Amino acid sequence: MSARRRLLGALALPLLLPACRSGPQYQPPALDMPAGWRVEPPWRQATPDDRRSRGPWWTRFDDPQLDALQQQALAASPTLAAAAARLAAAGAQLDVAIAARYPQLGASLRDQRLRISSERPITRYNTPQYATAQSDFLGLLGASYELDLAGRVSALVEGARASAAQSAAEFENVRLVLTADLATAYFNLRAIDVELDAVQRAIALQRRSLAYVQSRHALGAASGVDLAQQQAVLDSTLTQVDLLRRQRVPFENAIGTLSGTPAPLFQLPPQPHALRPPEVPIGVPSDLLERRPDVAAAERAMAAANAQIGVTEAAFYPSIALGGTYGSQSRDLATLFSTPALVWTLGASAALALFDGGRLRALSATAKAGYELSVANYRRVVLAAMQEAEDGILGLAALERAHTQALAAVTSATRVLELANARYEGGIANSLEVIVAQQALLGTERLAAQILGQRMLASVFLVRALGGDWAGFTASAADPSVPTAATAATRAPAAR
Repeated sequence: MSARRRLLGALALPLLLPACRSGPQYQPPALDMPAGWRVEPPWRQATPDDRRSRGPWWTRFDDPQLDALQQQALAASPTLAAAAARLAAAGAQLDVAIAARYPQLGASLRDQRLRISSERPITRYNTPQYATAQSDFLGLLGASYELDLAGRVSALVEGARASAAQSAAEFENVRLVLTADLATAYFNLRAIDVELDAVQRAIALQRRSLAYVQSRHALGAASGVDLAQQQAVLDSTLTQVDLLRRQRVPFENAIGTLSGTPAPLFQLPPQPHALRPPEVPIGVPSDLLERRPDVAAAERAMAAANAQIGVTEAAFYPSIALGGTYGSQSRDLATLFSTPALVWTLGASAALALFDGGRLRALSATAKAGYELSVANYRRVVLAAMQEAEDGILGLAALERAHTQALAAVTSATRVLELANARYEGGIANSLEVIVAQQALLGTERLAAQILGQRMLASVFLVRALGGDWAGFTASAADPSVPTAATAATRAPAAR
């Protein structure tokens, strides 16, 4: 048979043999999803405003300082940089797997001087052997191709694609967690600023009251007890300032660290201002399967584990590879490219494990157990996601009602203090009544500030539980230097 006919026969072999796929077809597990969330008044179903910019979710809080810190964190966070590196590595691994679908071509050159021993094993007993020294020049082009009859390469590509998508989802989850942690620390700090502002206003009010009592005491209209009581209240309130400032420091340091700045170099001056949580559309529970990146990552991990089953089961079938070389070999460089120096090979090889002590079955069992583990982890992540969302929905509704009541209490306490001051100035009441009213007002204002801070934190928690911004955004809406999940998404279609 001529070399050309043998070559055509080898190339036609993949068309004559039916292709098959090892391992089960991937199907995501069915989950019992509730039709809706349990909600409490005053919760209401909000509708996203399409006229607003579809930027990152933290812009919903309308806080320019928070927006600047988030952009700084996205650009400088080492945690996000590590996640981006893992995403890039997963994309490269996908390219490696796809390359196995194509023939592998290579070239080699050899130039060596060798000596053959005269004491080498005898091949012809009647012919004397001599030691010789000669040159060996060799130039070859080689090609090899694995016939993917058992679906091993396809399973590897399928698994690599799922792993790349998993890394993309994990990158988005790291991004969501980073921004949520930063917003949590920021609103904790701002809630303390609001509370500090209430204490500072109370101190100013108590200083005026102390000056008034001192003037009355100098005129003999107030006793020494009244003066001492008012001074004690002021001293107690001044102590609370230092305690609140101490509580503020860890949150300020956390913001610096999350935004990529060393804590000793970061400062965020107090800035008491009105905090207003956004209205978050809760959707339906099944939306979590589409919106939460950790759920997406767990689902892609299942697909990768399922593909690994195909890889292990393909090992039970023969592995067939085509290969060939073409080149020239000579002991003299001058005749290396002459016709007599031509060398070539063409053929196919097949390999099948006949006995391995149960190794392949053990590998297959390991892959199947790994898939069951990924299924269990997926169900756990989904259940935890629904719990977090339900906790956030009910908790935010309760905090909204409590904050409304706290504001009403502040109004009432302010009115009580005004009446107490009027009664004391008119000589109807003693200073203790004024002091009690001052303490009550300070307590209600601090409680209102604390509940407002909890509302902001609950809003961040709910946004994180629901998977981030509900309107979505493109990479151009954020820092263009920060990679996104689109990195893997653009690879996957091109690999098909």
